[in-house]
Amino acid sequence: MQGTLLGTLFYGFRGGHVDFLAVLTQIIASLVIILLIMPFHEWAHAFVAYHLGDRDVKKRGRLSLNPLSHVDPIGALLIIFIGFGWAKPVPINDRNFKNPKVGMGISALAGPVANLLAAFVGCVVFFSIAKFAPEFYFKSLYGFNTFGKYLLQFLVYYVMVNVALAVFNLLPIPPLDGSKILFMFLPDKIVYTIYKYEQYFFLIIIMLVWFDLLPIGQISSAVCNGLFDFTGMLFGVK
Repeated sequence: MQGTLLGTLFYGFRGGHVDFLAVLTQIIASLVIILLIMPFHEWAHAFVAYHLGDRDVKKRGRLSLNPLSHVDPIGALLIIFIGFGWAKPVPINDRNFKNPKVGMGISALAGPVANLLAAFVGCVVFFSIAKFAPEFYFKSLYGFNTFGKYLLQFLVYYVMVNVALAVFNLLPIPPLDGSKILFMFLPDKIVYTIYKYEQYFFLIIIMLVWFDLLPIGQISSAVCNGLFDFTGMLFGVK
């Protein structure tokens, strides 16, 4: 919960002081994710599927960056409050692929890659400020510039949510993207059996998330740290 909007509110109330500008910053970052990045994630699925032979995604209106084509209300609320959720999944017809399992796997991988790319862009903006506006950066980092302080917080939270979405979707549990990637390496008989029970796996995911039994936070933190370290090294900034 720590690092999420719920975490900020919980620890703020517990400590007797809620930083409402920090809350607003997280909400704005979440709205950017919902309205721009999640459509980008779903568009990436559709774009790759389309170029692998599934023309149906365009007919369904999913080859678009329009948020109205992709946003799921419940998944969007979860993004705001706990830092990860979902959009409307792109229906992909694997019969349009030369190799259905490979086509589905590559199309599935495109979404998390889009999130990691978006996270990397956030890191680039963060370290561009550090590199080319060092005085503004250090004043912001140590809280002497209020606007800059929350701008950096926005960028960090934006990167964290993108990474969490990528990690969550890469879990090899149906119907998440990671399961489609895993299916590329499994025999057809096993894949078809799993597909038959896919709806039950979704309930399992909800339960695992509810009881915080998935290692999303730990993996996301490691990936975020690595991404910030790598981008900082590129810019020559520690």
